[in-house]
Amino acid sequence: MKRLVVKIGSNILANGRTGLNVNRINSLCGDISELIALSYDVVVVSSGAIAAGIKKLGLKAKPADIRLKQAAAAIGQSSLMWAYERGFAEFNMKVAQVLITKEDFSDRKRYINTKNTLLTLLSYGIIPIINENDTVSTDEIKFGDNDNLASLVAILVEADRLIILSDVEGLYSQDPRINAKAGLVRYVEEITPAIEKMAGRAGSSVGSGGMYTKVLAAGIATSHGIQVNIISGKKKGILAETVQGGQHGTLFGPAKSRLSKRKGWLTYSARSKGTVKLDNGAARAIIEKGGSLLPSGIISVEGNFDVGDSVSCLDAEGNRIAKGLSNYSAHDINKIKGHKTSEIEKILGYKYSDEVIHRDNLALL
Repeated sequence: MKRLVVKIGSNILANGRTGLNVNRINSLCGDISELIALSYDVVVVSSGAIAAGIKKLGLKAKPADIRLKQAAAAIGQSSLMWAYERGFAEFNMKVAQVLITKEDFSDRKRYINTKNTLLTLLSYGIIPIINENDTVSTDEIKFGDNDNLASLVAILVEADRLIILSDVEGLYSQDPRINAKAGLVRYVEEITPAIEKMAGRAGSSVGSGGMYTKVLAAGIATSHGIQVNIISGKKKGILAETVQGGQHGTLFGPAKSRLSKRKGWLTYSARSKGTVKLDNGAARAIIEKGGSLLPSGIISVEGNFDVGDSVSCLDAEGNRIAKGLSNYSAHDINKIKGHKTSEIEKILGYKYSDEVIHRDNLALL
């Protein structure tokens, strides 16, 4: 079985004035059923709960207050799932609701448990419908947007392809709402700063992201060897055409140099519990030689982290250069920083490892 993640945005499914577009949801359920008939496992990442809740709460616009957002998400999520339940039932398919927070990705055990749950659902022929758990998420622990969530889910389930449904055809050379002569970019081999600049930054009135967040999400997925398509979410039938080689929207090719699963988790999912600042020699050893981090190269430590926690590595100017899993607590690193490896046991009374962070547990940023 090949595996796909399909991300559907709020502006495809709903708006704050009229609520959920049930006809569009039914149409998308039909399109996704075609993918399954082509022997694809499909995971759906769906926004729309807050937009649906805005209508049910009688609000005129997306609220700025976090409590109202959470209330809208709570009341709208049930309507969203009921719409999917009915839509897929027409094609004799079952769905499962999976609500995720960033903590489910940043904690390694929860990350593996989430993966096992999703793969078990797929093995039973059930379509997982994933959304961020906006009822409990706050700005400090949010994914940022469901484009980012979709890319992380694609990595989690080891998808072959991520398809992001947008309210426009794909990535344009300029904003098509401003410049009618803007051209559609059919293929992106590598996501560069110039490509990110093309995407702009503006989002919709009910969604949290725009083309910019979709391009950033594509960058995360392609770094793991996952092909990404951004296509129109308002045209019926093009999902199956896209996976069969049809030219729709923008195709982002997988990166030539791919991150391992573990280093991908470190880079994009693990949440740093603190920082260590390195001298120039240690920074060069990590960046240029792929070396481990030794205590002699550490200038200072911030945060209250423990053994096994994720920490960010900063160069002498304060730029983040890497992230890794620490073999020592912040308290212990403060004692051994600047010292040679041979002195660790004398200073602490024990030694877990010669390295503060081993290169196998270190990912460059």
